[in-house]
This record gives sequence, C-alpha cells and structure tokens, in this order.
Amino acid sequence: MKTHPRVAFQSCADVLGSQLANRGPISLAEVNEEAALQRRVDKKFLLTAAELAALIDRLDDDFRVMDIDGRRVFGYSSTYFDTPDFDQFRAHRQGRRRRYKVRSRTYLDSGLCMFETKLKGSRGETDKHRIRYPLEDRNRMNTDARDFLAELLDTQYGIPMPELEPVMAIDYRRGTLVNPTSQERLTLDVQLLCRDRSQEVAGPNLVVVETKSADGRGVADRVLAEMGIREVSMSKYCVGIAMLHPQLPANRWSRLLRENFSWQREGAPGHLGTQALAA
Repeated sequence: MKTHPRVAFQSCADVLGSQLANRGPISLAEVNEEAALQRRVDKKFLLTAAELAALIDRLDDDFRVMDIDGRRVFGYSSTYFDTPDFDQFRAHRQGRRRRYKVRSRTYLDSGLCMFETKLKGSRGETDKHRIRYPLEDRNRMNTDARDFLAELLDTQYGIPMPELEPVMAIDYRRGTLVNPTSQERLTLDVQLLCRDRSQEVAGPNLVVVETKSADGRGVADRVLAEMGIREVSMSKYCVGIAMLHPQLPANRWSRLLRENFSWQREGAPGHLGTQALAA
C-alpha cells in the first residue's frame, strides 16, 4: 500500500482531481447501462485526503472514472424537502423503518435536474425513484412532484403525503468510480456547503465516500475494510440539518458531528420553525 505523506496537507478536492486523472474513463451512458443501481445497499465512510489517495491506489483497473466531455469532477446541488418540524430528520434520527428523503438534484455542469425520493427497504437497502424535473422548480415541489411522491408513499408505505417545504440545500463536488464487472459504484464528495435562506455552513476537509452495491459486500467495501476504515452512520441531509440547526437532538450522529464537523448542540428553543429556501 502506498503512503502519501504530503497528501495530508492538501485539500481533498485537489487530491480527488489528481487521483481521478489517472483512471480509465467510463461514459455516462455506460454508467446508466451497466451500474444504475436504483435499488442497492449504500455504505458511507469519511476519509482524509491521504486515505482517499490510498483507497484509489488500491482499487484495481476495473474501477473506471465517469467522464463527460473530459470532465471528471462535477458540481451538484441538492434541495431537500421536509415538514416545518423536520419529521423526516426525526425519523432518520430514531431509525424508523418507514423513512424516506425527498430532494431535487441539480447537475450544475449540465443544468439537468431530477426530483428524487429515497425509500428505506425492509432489508436495509435503499430504493431510489426519480423523475426529470424543471430546473426552475428545483427549490419547490410542483404538481408533478407532489403526485409522484404521493403515489410512492401510498403504494410503498400506505401513508399519506405530509406538507413539505424546502428546508436546506447542499452544494458539493463529486467524482464517481464505476466497476461494471462487479456492478458497483463509488461516489466521492468534497467541498460540502450546507445552506438555507439565512445561513450557510461549510463542511470539513474530508471526503464523503459512498459505496453502492447490490449486497453491501462489493470490492470497494472489502478494500476499505482492509484499510481499517469503518462505515459511519450518516447522511448528508441529516448532518446538514444538524449543523444548520444545532438546537435539534442529533444523538444518533452526535459523536461523528463533534469529532468531524466541529458541532456542539445548543439549548433547544421553544419553537423549531425552519428558515426555508426562497422559491
């Protein structure tokens, strides 16, 4: 295993760009055909710049980097929707079986926008549903989005759709490695910025690594285990809400937040109203 003593002093974004430049490419069409993985097992890890470099070094040549017109790192912006009292944040904090996340995702380099719902399956897998979405509606739920979500919640969980509003946006940059042979993907997110209408909070100099495979035992999962890097329980949505609203209980992620995001919980006020994004 190679060591990277100088990498510790570099930003994760710089390391990500330099490491992905040395990988064979895979096109977006091939990614969608070979490893779409709309139903999958997701695992998340937090890595330093040096760990990121070591991980990519250890992955074999079957892992190719998604390349679109010569670009390998792309800008993303996700707007998340929840109730005014953060019901879905609470559902994730409490580990409820019927929980879900609702967001629009904008691919900043192309202007493509999708409306997405991620449902938690009975065996812990993630089941993602998505539709094309107008870019001008990315910070609100239009009629098509409401109908789409209402049908999903009714057919999958047998529950009515609550009143949702935009509560947070997260901007970040992402590189994606794909292994068509093992049907798995590896996303590498850097430069997280969480914001609502009144404030913004930047994430640390770490990379959020997410492995996506059919059974949670992919090649990348094994490499990370061999490196001694443990899976973390987190989602960008829950971490972002906790950072923007430190008065909310976040006991499920409190240690992770304190150790990696300089977070401290504040005394809870009497009212937990949101600062929603402007439409």
